[in-house]
Amino acid sequence: MARPVIGVIGNARLIDNRFPAQIVGANNMQAVAAVAGALPLMFAADPAITDLGDLLDTVDGILLTGGRANVHPARFNAAPCAAHEPYDEARDAVALPLIEACVARGVPLFGICRGFQEMNVAFGGSLHPEIRNLPGRLNHRMPRLANGEIHPDLEVIFADRHEVRLTPDGAFARLLARETIRVNSLHGQGILEPGARVVIEGVAEDETVEAIRIRDAAGFALGVQWHAEHDPATNPINRALFEAFGSAAAAHRRARTGGRG
Repeated sequence: MARPVIGVIGNARLIDNRFPAQIVGANNMQAVAAVAGALPLMFAADPAITDLGDLLDTVDGILLTGGRANVHPARFNAAPCAAHEPYDEARDAVALPLIEACVARGVPLFGICRGFQEMNVAFGGSLHPEIRNLPGRLNHRMPRLANGEIHPDLEVIFADRHEVRLTPDGAFARLLARETIRVNSLHGQGILEPGARVVIEGVAEDETVEAIRIRDAAGFALGVQWHAEHDPATNPINRALFEAFGSAAAAHRRARTGGRG
């Protein structure tokens, strides 16, 4: 049987500050191929290029990755601010309706970091641009040196930094067979108010939302604030998530093709 195909959303980027491109981090592609057991297929986060109907007729799952740009505040009735740029409004225009379509059609959906935030916004939730500025919150951004530069060691950047408490007997607790996990943390924006169909399934020690599912979704629809794509080959938490996502995509492919491939 052919492997399921998982669409991986791109991010707008300027190469050498002049050449527009759509890019995906290699870790996302490797996680899909090596752990989810699927064929990763990058698609453009640009509504002028990507037709959602054709996309969903082609793929067996969607991975919404992290990204440098924040979701534009207009998407949740807040005012934009230069301090919280960059924004990627083309990605917003693809990701938000895509999330609703996946949930309605039962296409497996896994959101990571920005993708997790997009899932919340798609169902009417809001975001805070700097979680660390809220009373009692940790700094969830990536580690920096004393001079302000980003730490040069990727192992330090992606190291597990805090615990997440999972809802007892929730989807994550059942999948991971535990109620407390440790995760990495590389984000500034985070969930402020959950969307109407967003079920909170995991919170950090400072009450920052870290894991969600979509209520009454027709298929797999989970999101995590941490970067699960970093080390799923060796991290049992992230491996279990990508394996479950891959299994859901394989089941969707069998249903979509009548078991022919």
